[in-house]
Amino acid sequence: MMKLVAPGVDFTGADMSDALMDRSVFVDANFTNAVLQRVVLTLSDLNGATIEGADFTDALLDKTTQQKLCETASGTNPVTGRQTRQTLKCGGNRFSARQSTPSRYMTDETAPTPKQEFDADRFSMYTTK
Repeated sequence: MMKLVAPGVDFTGADMSDALMDRSVFVDANFTNAVLQRVVLTLSDLNGATIEGADFTDALLDKTTQQKLCETASGTNPVTGRQTRQTLKCGGNRFSARQSTPSRYMTDETAPTPKQEFDADRFSMYTTK
């Protein structure tokens, strides 16, 4: 369902687990009590979408979308029993979304580089030696 344009569509109670829905438009769509586990919703437009009781466990969302959804997230999914705010990894109150940071070695030049666990040639048909 990549690049799907579905404004105002009613997905109430739908199980859309594992769906690839990136770069889609779901403006004013209704996801009430929908199960959206492990979906990919990157670069999607969910402005005005209703997500009460939706389960986003392990969903892949870009930070902007996640923060926007956290502003209105509420309810508990009747099928999975999970709270919408928890599945979106929203902060303690409705207006504070999770603020994650990258690994220290990516932002601090004095941090040690992570230890290489595997030889690069193991994962490529081309040799690096």
